[in-house]
Amino acid sequence: MNLRGRNKITPEFNMSSMTDVVFLLLIFFMIASTLAKQLDTIEVKLPQAKGKTENRQSVAVTINEKNHFYIDGKRTAKAAIKKDLLTILSAQEEKVIVLRAQKSVAIDEVVYVMNIANENAIKVVLAVDAQ
Repeated sequence: MNLRGRNKITPEFNMSSMTDVVFLLLIFFMIASTLAKQLDTIEVKLPQAKGKTENRQSVAVTINEKNHFYIDGKRTAKAAIKKDLLTILSAQEEKVIVLRAQKSVAIDEVVYVMNIANENAIKVVLAVDAQ
């Protein structure tokens, strides 16, 4: 008489479910790291307002407290901003810049960049910190 049960437990481990979990985690972190990318690495204190400014396809123009101008993190002379902006934006379909100006920057510097944008039909988005 054979009294053994029919259900035999094998000591093997199936890796397919573990592989699926690791693959999903890999995809999640790849997407999350792409979305977490900063617009700019130059630290400026932006004015506060409601709403948010996120446009990953645009060019960032930053003015810091020393009135230094940066285009996508690269320092640019004030006299060369127009030429540099037009060169960068000529390759893009939608001409949009995100203007990041420190709170203490004189309004004249902000208006200078906005005039360049208006003359060349470039859309300007003013970056602010959320309240």
